[in-house]
Amino acid sequence: MGVQVLFSFVIYALINAFTPGPGNILALNTMTNYGWKNGKPLYLGIFSGYFFVQALCALFIFGLGNLINPLMNVLTYAGAIYIFWLAYQVAISKPDTKTSDKLPSFWIGFVLQVVNVKIFLFGITALTGYITPYYSSLWMLLFFEMVIATVGTIATLTWIFFGGLLQKTYIKHYRIVNIILAILLLQCAVALLLQ
Repeated sequence: MGVQVLFSFVIYALINAFTPGPGNILALNTMTNYGWKNGKPLYLGIFSGYFFVQALCALFIFGLGNLINPLMNVLTYAGAIYIFWLAYQVAISKPDTKTSDKLPSFWIGFVLQVVNVKIFLFGITALTGYITPYYSSLWMLLFFEMVIATVGTIATLTWIFFGGLLQKTYIKHYRIVNIILAILLLQCAVALLLQ
């Protein structure tokens, strides 16, 4: 693999990881609503889900190519439904967590990533477009997918950081911010269905 291909892979990974997607938007919203401490289980679920999905992508590319298309079709619809539900939850959420006994959970973050078709497509496209022309071993495919998951985790941490910076502003204008975030999530779901 040449430097030019590696550079293109890194640029592709950075752009895909930092653009708004369901995981980044949910992380931002959770940080503004619940803060770092209470949102930590959800963030860990998002991160774990990212690594899990990228490992699945490596396994699919390595030897289970016939299962990709049917699985992607199911995940597309499941993901869209889940993202619609998340958009609704974001739209109705309020910043006052003292009255809420239900905190963000690991499983909400993990499931979001498992049905997040964006990161499946991200991992599969990165492997087939940049990696498999040069490497075909399972270990190299897993290595590059873990690079992608690490970049994705750093991107989500960045969204969490900005959520923390904006927390005071959010509390004052939470309804407007929640509507904007919900609309972005709806756009993610609609984009999945129109692919």
